[in-house]
Amino acid sequence: MSLLGKKFPTPIAKPLGPFFAAGAVILYGINSLGNALMNTGEFKNDPRNPNLKNNKH
Repeated sequence: MSLLGKKFPTPIAKPLGPFFAAGAVILYGINSLGNALMNTGEFKNDPRNPNLKNNKH
């Protein structure tokens, strides 16, 4: 006897697969946009930029 009642064979991952894929595409796009913006002229010499080679404090 299960503590939570009867178990039903409900598929969870298969119907939600397109949403997981869309989320991965959105996260990839946000990451690419952030990386592109970090290399623009406005933020290239910003001390908060992690790509800054001369990291003197």
